Order: sequence, then structure tokens, then C-alpha cells
Amino acid sequence: MKSIRSLMVLLATLCFTVGAGPALADHLSSDDVTVKPDITFTLRTDISEGKLVFKGEKGDIAGIDNPDLVVPEDAVVQINLVNGDGATHDIAIPEFNASSDEVHKKGSATAIVFRASKEGTFEYLCTLPGHKAAGMFGNIIVGEAGADVVSDALEVAKDPNEVGEPVGDRAPEKVTFDLETTEVQGRLDDGSTYTYWTFDDTVPGPMLRARVGDEVTINLTNREDSRHIHSVDFHAVTGPGGGAAVTQVAPGQTKSFSFTALQPGLYVYHCATPMVAQHITNGMYGMILIEPEGGMSKVDKEFYVMQGELYTNEAHGARGHQEFSLEKLLAENPEHMMFNGSMDSLTKTHKMEAEVGDNVRIYFGVGGPNLVSSFHVIGEIFDKVYESGSVTTPALTDIQTTLVAPGSSTIVEFQVDYPGDYILVDHALSRMEKGLAGILTVTGEKDDSIFKVLK
Repeated sequence: MKSIRSLMVLLATLCFTVGAGPALADHLSSDDVTVKPDITFTLRTDISEGKLVFKGEKGDIAGIDNPDLVVPEDAVVQINLVNGDGATHDIAIPEFNASSDEVHKKGSATAIVFRASKEGTFEYLCTLPGHKAAGMFGNIIVGEAGADVVSDALEVAKDPNEVGEPVGDRAPEKVTFDLETTEVQGRLDDGSTYTYWTFDDTVPGPMLRARVGDEVTINLTNREDSRHIHSVDFHAVTGPGGGAAVTQVAPGQTKSFSFTALQPGLYVYHCATPMVAQHITNGMYGMILIEPEGGMSKVDKEFYVMQGELYTNEAHGARGHQEFSLEKLLAENPEHMMFNGSMDSLTKTHKMEAEVGDNVRIYFGVGGPNLVSSFHVIGEIFDKVYESGSVTTPALTDIQTTLVAPGSSTIVEFQVDYPGDYILVDHALSRMEKGLAGILTVTGEKDDSIFKVLK
């Protein structure tokens, strides 16, 4: 009972510290209020070069003094204010009648929520006497300027046609792969961005290929502008942490290890730095194919596809920069689900194309970090499925849908016999509404003996 009372006191203290909730602008009626804001910014009070400032905390405003806050017109905006210097502060945007409570102690926080109902450039400021003059003011830019910011974001979506160089029928040899870990503002969808953590600036990272018996060297470099330590765990490795135990690499540093590829198969690799699930959801996963002796059989088309999840404070479809939500990650409730890193990576950004008669192979994996995939191609039947990425176990044949666990893989093969668009899905089909879809476009002559439209 004592521990329960202590917990209740702690919760009450926290609620008092951060406030009961965001302060709503006076003109924001009950009809205007949404369950979640469209865009969220976090600012921290600070002292910089002798001036009082609002310092951006996350995303593209991180580390910037009094950053421009760019939002679309009519968006519901939340601005979180964290006291970082121990003095008393508040934040207000007079043009939208939005003003916060005061925060008095270091670490205390408050927020304002308002609708950006008209286009233009407007001021945010601390209203305490003398604080604006001391430097605590910036601009919120409402309107078309937001599109320019989004268009500059890096395209992180991995091209599914980049499957690496087949090994072929060669003897074992020494192979070296150089990987770079990065933290970048990437395009999530038209009008929205996310701070991805990546291998080589793409999600998933590059598809690597070696053969059984190869001595493989991994050189992992953490780019110097990263803010976190990163690492890599190869499921193809027999050794401590799959390599993660010896590749916890700080920004600007490189660490290396080598391993012998003992078993063939399609294996996932991912970052394994705590909090591991956060590193993975942010984009740090990929696959390595250890080909069997003699190499993989030849097909006409190969594609590289991985399924992932993003957990953001903002709802799916919201515009602007999306911020990571630890609460949703732990609840395993993603706002966004995708193939190859972004909402439209395999429906708009990149193309998967084949011709009637082609034999198609898809190397498919689940980065996760949490959800199982029921991988299915609408309108096709898999001629062969190599479960769990095993290339030595006899393939299953004539399969409609195959289960792939987080951190696992499969290889599917099928001949395309009829032209059209074939949709890649997870057959937990509500996930399509969160962005999980891809398109394989098949061109060529129709064969009425296979499919025919009747009146």
C-alpha cells in the first residue's frame, strides 16, 4: 500500500510539473479541436551567446535558436515548451490568441495548441517583461512555404531493383562491405518528413550478397554529424551479438569485424544499440543474402522489399515533420507502415516492372520491430516459397500467403502470366490504410485462357 501511495504522489507531482495539458487558443472552438494535432514542435528555453532563446529540440529545427516554424494553412499546431534554463518563461502567438502557462523550474513544461487559420508570417515570443528584448522571439510561417521545406528532404526509400551483384558459381573468397550509419531528415510522404536513422541513407539499408564459405569483413562507420551511437547485428553471423558486441560506434568513428559465412540463406541485419527497437523502427535494418555453393538459380527479375513500422506522435496523414512516440512504440501501435521506408516508395517513388512470362523473385524481409507480416501479392500465387529465407530446405509450392516474423525473411518466386498491376500487401489488410502497399506492373499480351473479362 505504501508503494502505491508513493506512486500516486509521484504521478501527482509529475502532473503538476508539466501542467494539466496544452493551453488552447481562445478562438479554438470545440468544433476545431482534433484528437491529435497535425504538427508538433518542441522548443526548450536556453541561453545562447549571452541571449535568451527558444532552441529547437527535435527534427529539422533541432539545435536552432528561435527556429522558423513552418506549417500549412489550417493545420492544428501544438508547440511544447520545456524550461531548460531554470528561469520563468512562457510562449505566446498573439495573432492566434495562443498563450501558455508559465514554467518556473528547470525541466517543467507546458504547451499551446491552436489552428493556423490564415496564411502569413507571425511572431511567437516569451511575454515576460524584457524577455523578447533579450532574444526570445521567432517566426511561425503559415502557408505555401511548407512545401519548399518538405521538398528538400532526403529520399530514403530504397529502390527495390537494387539487389546487389549475384555471386554466381565461384569459390569462397574474402569480401568487404563498408556501411555508414546516418541520421537524416527524410521524406515520409508528400508534405511530411521524419528523422530516419539509416544504413547508407536508405531504408532498408543496402542488400548485401556473399556466398557460403566467404570470409566477410564489415567496416561500420558512424557519420560524424550523428547524435547517437549505432551498431550492427547480422543474423548471418556466428559470434557475439552478431557483430553488435564489437561495433558500438560513436559518431565519427569506425569499427570492424570479420566472420565466416557458415550457413547459406537470406538474413536480416539491424542496429542493436539500446533502445534497440527505437533504432530499428527509425530505419536501421537491411538484409544479406549468403548464397549457396553454385549461387542462386537464374530468374528474369529480382526485387528487394522490406516491411517496417513508424511510431509517431502525429496521426497517419498529418503534414509537417513527424516526431517519434515512445508510448506508441511500447504499445506496438504504429501510425505508419511501409515497404522500403516511405508511404509511397513502391507505388510512386520506385517502380517494380516485369513482362509476361518473366520468372520473378522477391527477397522479402520484416525489419519490424514488432509486427508479423502475412505477405501476399494480390492476383498471384507463389510458385515457390523458401520459408524463413532458407535456401537449403525444399521450397513450398503453390502458396497464396506466407508468414514472416519480425527479424526474419522469405524468398518467393512466381511466373507472371498476365498483364496488369499486382499489389504487394500484408494480408492484415487494415495496414494498407497506414501506407503498406506496393505495385508490381506486368506488361505484355493478354491470354484469355488464363483470365478473361465476361459481360
